[in-house]
Amino acid sequence: MTKKILIVGATSAIAEAVARHYAAQGAQFFLVARNEERLGVIAADLLARGASDVKTFVMDAHELARLPEFLEAAWRRLVRIDIALIAHGTLPDQVFCETDIDYAVKEFRTNAESVISCLMGLGKRFERQGSGVIAVIGSVAGDRGRGSNYLYGAAKAAVDAFASGLRGRLFEHGVHVLTIKPGFVDTPMIRNLQLPKALVVSAESVAADIIRSIAKKRDVLYTPWFWRFIMLIILHIPNVVFKRLKL
Repeated sequence: MTKKILIVGATSAIAEAVARHYAAQGAQFFLVARNEERLGVIAADLLARGASDVKTFVMDAHELARLPEFLEAAWRRLVRIDIALIAHGTLPDQVFCETDIDYAVKEFRTNAESVISCLMGLGKRFERQGSGVIAVIGSVAGDRGRGSNYLYGAAKAAVDAFASGLRGRLFEHGVHVLTIKPGFVDTPMIRNLQLPKALVVSAESVAADIIRSIAKKRDVLYTPWFWRFIMLIILHIPNVVFKRLKL
């Protein structure tokens, strides 16, 4: 059966890598992003790779009033949706967040409010449908607030908590919710950061983990796998020590 896939934030490197895999299987797509030109390039690439149909929808994540419009367009085009992936987000400048409240609020809304709004809208649609998988990209940063990026971490923690609750609510309706927690991924978002090379992986590697986790209907994915153990250690560091660490 042809998979029907909705991707919000379809121009992100991870989302594109996921889409390429499903395109080779002849999937149908409804892609949402704010960059119309880039969206068109990706759509053409997916068709060339074997996708049976690709529809694009241009929308900024902050345009919450347009959520019903894009959801209606997606279901009208695909009729049913097997997999929805929410992949949009930014990496805020924490220092700037501490000096510019407007910037900080905007970044929180991008990484938390707009994602949660998408989850709410999708949850209602999938509940009525009675099947399917909703996957949302969070971050290991949401597991514990760190001095270097705590606004981003707070936003991802909010998404994590919301997805957990949504998972519980939709389970009885035959809908699965997957929370994806990547570590450092080689994308434009982090390329200006000085990070240990051993901890940075490709978007294609993360996409492969996501695809396997969707197929297995896992609840939470740490990717790569070793981040589960890194975060387990970080979570158990006492506050009296943790607050002194330059993390």
